[in-house]
This record gives sequence, structure tokens and C-alpha cells, in this order.
Amino acid sequence: MRRLALSATLALALSACGGASRQSAAPTLPPANPKAVSKMAQGVAAAKEKGGEARAIELLRASVKMDPNLWEARYDLGVLLAERGELTDAEKELGAAFKLAPNAEDVAVALAETRRRLGDPSEAVAVLEPFVKKQPKAVAARIALVSALRESGKVDQAIEHAHEVLVRRPSDPSALAELAMSHLERGETDTAELLITEALKGDPNNAVAERTAGLISLKKGDDAVAFRHFAHASELDPKDTTARLNTGTVLLQAGVYDKAAEEFRAVTAIKPDDVPAALGLAASLRGLGSRDKPGPYHEAEKILKGILDREPKNASALFNLGILYSDFLQRPADAKPVLQKFLDVSSKSNPARAEAQRIVAGQKK
Repeated sequence: MRRLALSATLALALSACGGASRQSAAPTLPPANPKAVSKMAQGVAAAKEKGGEARAIELLRASVKMDPNLWEARYDLGVLLAERGELTDAEKELGAAFKLAPNAEDVAVALAETRRRLGDPSEAVAVLEPFVKKQPKAVAARIALVSALRESGKVDQAIEHAHEVLVRRPSDPSALAELAMSHLERGETDTAELLITEALKGDPNNAVAERTAGLISLKKGDDAVAFRHFAHASELDPKDTTARLNTGTVLLQAGVYDKAAEEFRAVTAIKPDDVPAALGLAASLRGLGSRDKPGPYHEAEKILKGILDREPKNASALFNLGILYSDFLQRPADAKPVLQKFLDVSSKSNPARAEAQRIVAGQKK
């Protein structure tokens, strides 16, 4: 997963009416409020300090309140909120920033990434596809589009866009890794392996390529090799928790719930508000519980409620909590309102809707 990064475009904010304009379609904005820009600068500085995240968010909110058209402040605020796992609020700020600066690639990619994390890759595609059509040289946006298309089930289109990147950057390890993942999705393991070998040959210390190599090895059944790749990815980028998240996800899918829980706990120890890790931990605990030993179920419930306290409309947390109540804690009366809310907030394309509708309707499997 591509890590979001704070904007440092303070000079741009001071100079050009609050927004970038690489394309003529960008809206004309009034001059930026200098006091709002000052607050934004303080917010960016606070975000770089240890433990300064909450203060940074407070300052950036103040900046946006002073000047709602200051898209850089909205972008920075959205990025920080996403880092904290407050994805619904992050999507709101990034969406507003994108309307104000529709030609800013960082904003488009951050908005799409947040929508993917909210479990709606099709909405990420809706941002990125028209963006790269207008700006065909936007490599980062096109690589993000490859991921979103693949996760939306449009693998052939994902491969086409990956090739577009490689025309411009023949050895780009991120593009090769995404192309490898797309071929892996089609079951073409040998092709995926060749591509990721090429990526690692060009950049042996690329954490993204190492993680992808791990996923390919898992698909082949080479678990030991896969976990070596994941471990190496963590060594290359110790602050990047994605490798542990991937390892935990694979262990979860394999039913190795105790080891999966260890990996997810390691992520949440570094990033307490990491929503995907919290969801994975809750799912692992669900697998560890039983009627005789319901303790893990109750811990999973607490974790999911914690997510929903921060993000009341988090579709994944709502669905998982509803399933926990319905199928594991045997509390159908609690499950129905939770799953009804899931149906209210989730996209029509969400594959979990059918199961939720069945439970809400009181139908048996």
C-alpha cells in the first residue's frame, strides 16, 4: 500500500490563488488567506514532531476553517486523518481538496488510496481513470490506477495501464510489481515470477518488490520462501508495516489464526489506529474463539467497536461486527441493526451485501 505523505507546498499556497493549475480546467480561486497559510505551516511543522500529530490536525482544521479554499491544508489534513485510520473524515477532506485542485496528482492518488482503504476500489478508479486520461504522463496516478483496477476485478485493464507505465519507465519496480500482481490474479504465476525477478534485479532493495515476491511465493505454496521475502521487506523499510500486514492476511486466510494475530498485533503496536490491522486482528480473534472460550470474541467486539467509534461509517468494521454477533456470539438482535447500517453505507458493488441482506431478512443459509 502506498504510504501517504504530507504536502510541503507552502510557497505554492502563498502565491497562486491557493491551488495548482497544470491544466486549464482547474477552478480559479481567490488569493489564499495568509493567516490560514501560517496555520497550515505550523500544522506541517507539528506533524514532523514526535507526538505532534494531534496538534497538527488541530492546526490544519483551523487553517481550513479560516480559508476553505486552501486545498493544500485540506490535503495535509486528509493525509494525517488517513494515517490515523480516520478514513471517512480523510475522504471528505481529500475529496474537497481534489475539487479545488483537480490537476494535483498527489491529491488524486491520496483520495483514491483512501477510497481503496474504505473498501471501495471502484470509487478509486472513478478518480484515477479520468485523471490519467487528462494527464497521461502522471506515472504515480497510473500505478495507483493499476492497483484499483485489479482490486475492482478489471485485471485486463490493469495490465494495459501497467504497460503504459513501463513504456515510459521500462524498469520501474513499482510498475513491474503491480503488473506481476495482475498476472498473479489471472493465475499466471510463472509470468508474475519473471516480472518480479526483473523488478528485484533492477532494484534489489525495493520493499514493494520484496513484498510482491512474497505473495507470489505464497501462491506457489512456498511458505518459507514467502516469509523470508516479507521479513526482508520489513528490514528494508522497518517503519513500513505493510509486510507484516500482508503476512498476517495470508496467515488469516490459511486459518493460522494465532500466528496471524501476532502479526496484526505487531502492526497495531507501531500504529495503534491502523484500521486494516485492527480488522485483521479482530478476524483472527474470531477464529481463535469458541463457545466454551468466548474471550477472543469479546476482544474482537471491543476492537471493532473502537474502529466504529472513530469511523461510524466504516463498512468493513460494520460487516465484521454484524457477522460476529450473528454467527459467533449468537446475538441476532444485535446483528441486524449493525448490518442494516452496513447496507446503508456500503457501495452497491460491495460483495458482502448479499450476506448482510440475507441476515437482515432473517433467512437461513
